[in-house]
Amino acid sequence: MPTMPDQPHLQFPGGDADRRPEPRPADADAVPGSRAAGSGGPDTVEAADPASADVDAADGSRTVGVTPPAPPVPLAPPRRAARRLWWAGLLERIMQPWISLKVEPQAPDALVDHRPICYVLEDYGLSNALILERACRESGLPSPLQPLPGDPLGRKRAYVALSRRNAGGALAMATGQPQSKSTHSESLARLLEAHRRDPAMDVQVVPVSIFVGRSPDKNNGWFAVLFSENWTIVGRFRRLLAILLNGRDTLVRFADPVDVRPLLAEGLDAERTVRKLSRVLRTHFNRVREAIIGPDLSTRRLLVDKVLSSPSVKDAIADQARRDNSKPEDAWKKAHAYAYEIAADYSHPLVRSASFLLTTVWNRIFRGVLVHHLDRFKEAAPGHEIIYVPSHRSHMDYLLLSYLLYGRGIVPPHIFAGVNLNLPVIGTLLRKGGAFFARRSFRGNALYSAVFSEYMAQLVGGGYSIEYFIEGGRSRTGRLLPPKGGALVMTLRAYLREPRKPVLFQPVYIGYEKLMEGSSYLDELSGKAKKKESIWQLLWSIPKVLRSNYGQVVVNFGEPIQLNAVLAELAPAWDGRPIPEDEKPAWLAHTVDVLAERIHVNINRAADVNPINLLALALLSTPKHAMGEADLLAQIALSKQLLVDVPYSDRVTVTPHTPKEIVAHGEEIGVLERVAHPLGDVFRVDDETSVLLTYFRNNVLHLYTASAWIACCFLHNRRMSRHTLLRLGRTMYPFLQAELYLPWDEYTFAERIALTLETFEREGLLERVSDDDDGVYARNAGQTDEVFRLRALSHPLQQAFERYYIAISVLAKNGPGTLGAGELESLCQLAAQRLSLLYAPAAPEFFDKSLFRGFIQKLRELGLVRLDGNSKLVFDERLTHWAKDAKVILGRELRHSIEKVSPEAAKPAGPAAAATG
Repeated sequence: MPTMPDQPHLQFPGGDADRRPEPRPADADAVPGSRAAGSGGPDTVEAADPASADVDAADGSRTVGVTPPAPPVPLAPPRRAARRLWWAGLLERIMQPWISLKVEPQAPDALVDHRPICYVLEDYGLSNALILERACRESGLPSPLQPLPGDPLGRKRAYVALSRRNAGGALAMATGQPQSKSTHSESLARLLEAHRRDPAMDVQVVPVSIFVGRSPDKNNGWFAVLFSENWTIVGRFRRLLAILLNGRDTLVRFADPVDVRPLLAEGLDAERTVRKLSRVLRTHFNRVREAIIGPDLSTRRLLVDKVLSSPSVKDAIADQARRDNSKPEDAWKKAHAYAYEIAADYSHPLVRSASFLLTTVWNRIFRGVLVHHLDRFKEAAPGHEIIYVPSHRSHMDYLLLSYLLYGRGIVPPHIFAGVNLNLPVIGTLLRKGGAFFARRSFRGNALYSAVFSEYMAQLVGGGYSIEYFIEGGRSRTGRLLPPKGGALVMTLRAYLREPRKPVLFQPVYIGYEKLMEGSSYLDELSGKAKKKESIWQLLWSIPKVLRSNYGQVVVNFGEPIQLNAVLAELAPAWDGRPIPEDEKPAWLAHTVDVLAERIHVNINRAADVNPINLLALALLSTPKHAMGEADLLAQIALSKQLLVDVPYSDRVTVTPHTPKEIVAHGEEIGVLERVAHPLGDVFRVDDETSVLLTYFRNNVLHLYTASAWIACCFLHNRRMSRHTLLRLGRTMYPFLQAELYLPWDEYTFAERIALTLETFEREGLLERVSDDDDGVYARNAGQTDEVFRLRALSHPLQQAFERYYIAISVLAKNGPGTLGAGELESLCQLAAQRLSLLYAPAAPEFFDKSLFRGFIQKLRELGLVRLDGNSKLVFDERLTHWAKDAKVILGRELRHSIEKVSPEAAKPAGPAAAATG
């Protein structure tokens, strides 16, 4: 989540439990329960949880600790400067060259009045005491090293701390015992007891937060970052290194004072009063620390303990022991191993070090990383559990998004990563950066599934932001892969189990101009098996990556999706009450499907159109993937103009470069080859590059659906009425929508067709030749420039319609009640492969079985085909009528070729053949 404002509220919650509060927006300077600077108003103490407030009244009613108005405070008399301790002066002179303070607020003496001051630090330490003493002296405040009147602390000083640096850490490690940490300060207890004994005593308690190296400058180097401020209480040697390396970036933050008297007036016993004040102060320090350096994410052991102690995992452990006929301890050890295999081990110092390293790497291999619409996300994010759901193009996605968020003051998310990335060394580094690992399949391992689901639930319930890719893997074709709902199901179940904090899904589009995995994708698309990741493969590739130019990267934040809004629409019967984990609502599966589709739609609505996308759209439309310079420039200009005239979404971004600059950029990064010729230069791409360019064309294919549809209609028809164009568009749209995750219904799509027709008419691509039938449009005859540009626009969608016709042809040839859905998918894939071999080479996704699967599923949803009692597909004349519309788009020769290669299913052997066998 975005980092919060500077200083959180100080609260007096009730009850004895030591609860860590949820992060929430906070006020920079005013702390309830303390005197606001210059306000002169009453002190207030706010209850964090009224249900857990301490019982105080005789009737058992609960109080929330609201302090009555304080009497006016007289102006403070001039303070008499106390004599400094000689040892403090000596040590400060030694530290002076290494320490530079920034004190907040600028005038902390305005926060307090004439009453004695007891400062409260988060933890003890000589360096903290000296830093506090210097800050107080420079701000005109009493010294913390001088005793309070009457010395109620009994230690000849005026400060206390909630915890102590543990000098016995080495012994604890050696003996295997956990390091002890006090739950509250004994000095704080003495201060409260002194107030009980002496009604005239009235000391104001001022919390002071000290951060050494909260955000070291990048010029300081990564070593300084390792010793920057984090959530761990470090030892003396590490603190010394932190001061030497980062002391010039020290922040001292004073909070408004807390009045002790109103707290004592609540009448609680001494122990509970100390607990309450300690808890309030700890909460304050945690929130200030969270606002400065982000939330404490380094809680691997605590999360694992919570996972293993949850009822669902305990049940799974017992079931595993019964299945294996083993001891419960053995099953517990297995669950424990699974949990540590999964869990992230977030480290602030490593993340900060990595940010410096990645800055150098990005500057070397990229020509810029642009971010759009982040401000809108920051407006929507506060108060929500954030789930980042980016597109997945490259392994760089993991690093890029976290890097960009961290660099803009947003705490990086925990990242759902495949176990294939849990490599030696690399896996550890990714874990420290927030990655948690999942196996490719949970099938057949109920214990692993239970542990992983509970880990996800703990992340969601704990308010940690999470990032996962609902495509399940990296796209090899540039299209969004069909979503997999596993992570979404776990997220929804976790929220429904404990609906405390509303969940916001943030779609993110990541667009590249060149892929680091380009060569491996090319091998996989040509039929080679995917290579397993290894540390040696990674190390071997580093020099090549660092020598390469990968162009520019664009990260666009899409329209966020509020889970509560989706549930209100799709599950109106849910009343907001928790749903037990073993209960599965009937509406859950449908909700997950709709949510997954909306995420994909919103990713596509935030697409970026970069120079390589535009070059790919133009050059791949020609048989030899080559164009004259004038034609290429004109086609790029037309593609940009279409996005201006008929905008897809207010979050779509388009390169500002001119067509000439786009062509020059393509040459610079090695995508284009210029061939000089006396009649004009020609630009071309080789066969290998052309396959990779289909990836970048497919990134933005959805943006040109309306224009490509119109162009396809005029590819084999010289004239067509506006009415027919719109009618056929509405008929075909459901299939295009399912394949390309388009955001409209068929009538809105028809409106876009009408708007695009106007652009075609203005550009001279079509001419309105009659007003009959709502207008009749015609293209030029012959091979004019306008016809060439129309053909180029039609090419991206042409192969989609060829796939559709293949499926219809295979169904028709085999007849109703013959093929199951899986059989039809396989036969369609074979037919597409054969068509590509015999006639024209096709794009890699042309014979993608998942695209045929999506088309068949949409046929079933529309009722054009259905399953009979034997799970075979049956159809009637409605499918034939639909196929007639498809013939309008495809030429006669192409239709004949498709029908020729369409296979029949193998016939079962007859009795004679069986006897011979």
